Amino acid sequence: MTRSIPLGRPTVGQEELDAISEVFDSGWLSGAGPSCLAFESEFAEAMGASGALATSNCGTALHLAQLAFGIKPGDEVIVGDYTFPATGHSVMWSGATPVFVDIRRDIWSIDPAQVEAAITPRTVGIIAVDVFGQPADYDELRAIADRHGLWLLEDGACSAGATYKGRPAGSLADAAAFSFHGRKGITAGEGGALVSDDADLIGHARKLHTYGIAPAITREGQATLPVPSFDELGYNYRMSDIQAAIMRVQVRRLPELLRQRQVVADRYRERLSDLEQILLPAQLDDRTHPWQSYVITVAAGIDRGAVALALRERGVGCNFGTYASHVQPLYGERESLPVSADLFQRHIAIPMYAGLAEDDVDYVADTLRDVVASAAVRR
Repeated sequence: MTRSIPLGRPTVGQEELDAISEVFDSGWLSGAGPSCLAFESEFAEAMGASGALATSNCGTALHLAQLAFGIKPGDEVIVGDYTFPATGHSVMWSGATPVFVDIRRDIWSIDPAQVEAAITPRTVGIIAVDVFGQPADYDELRAIADRHGLWLLEDGACSAGATYKGRPAGSLADAAAFSFHGRKGITAGEGGALVSDDADLIGHARKLHTYGIAPAITREGQATLPVPSFDELGYNYRMSDIQAAIMRVQVRRLPELLRQRQVVADRYRERLSDLEQILLPAQLDDRTHPWQSYVITVAAGIDRGAVALALRERGVGCNFGTYASHVQPLYGERESLPVSADLFQRHIAIPMYAGLAEDDVDYVADTLRDVVASAAVRR
């Protein structure tokens, strides 16, 4: 093994350390404090929304949105199948049922035609997943949701900085949830956010994310001693002020980080587009891709597992893409969704992060070219 290129790498440094130091000096390290409030304002503006709520992760942001929409046990929510199971889990946390539907073969997001066919009298909403960051078909989904009186929620875990027909991810549905996990385009290691133009929805979610009462900062500086009372079941879904301080720096850096990821994606396309054994990811003209991951599809006659092992042996980090949710045992027996199931078996994520050096990109491309041409990876 001549070198080691990780699958992903967070782009953090002295600016983020300085921001953490300021939080330490302030004495407010816990959740929902001054840094969180500042981050929420800045992130909402960057995502084209009027309000935001900092949360512990994307899954809790999805859950809070659904609670604020009024979800209850027995309801059904239509979910794009090709996603990390946090999407489906967030529906089940409220006692509702995720109804998984198949996806577009080109960009892997929920197929609007399949959504229409899955609606029943128990359907209350739709969760569209921006798979690896590229936005789903929100005009079509909005029309379906409006026609049937459903809410529409964007799972934008990977899509901070993406756009759809000139509009930023986060402004495309009734609400949107984002992730700041370590492999995302902007990161605090963990964390998430809920954004929406609906002030009542954000207000209700804010109450629920602090055990069902207003956050402590709302009582700071009062002349009396207010004692809140609990009238609604809530959760501890808060982001810490340490994470929020990191995220404030990351949001400022977002345009440059996106530019660097696009450079990597362009280089991969330049070096790999002629390779018959793989299919490169599609980037549609009416939306911008933030390239949270760079995911290739191996040809039907190629052993994906053998490719992955060979890449790792030569120092190239890789992994499968994401999950076909409907085949996961937790969700029980489900009708087969062939597009999602097929891609679940054939996707490989290869190294993608801001600052990935051109010679490392070339090494990944050359190694991948050698590996897929080898007889050892043919079925």
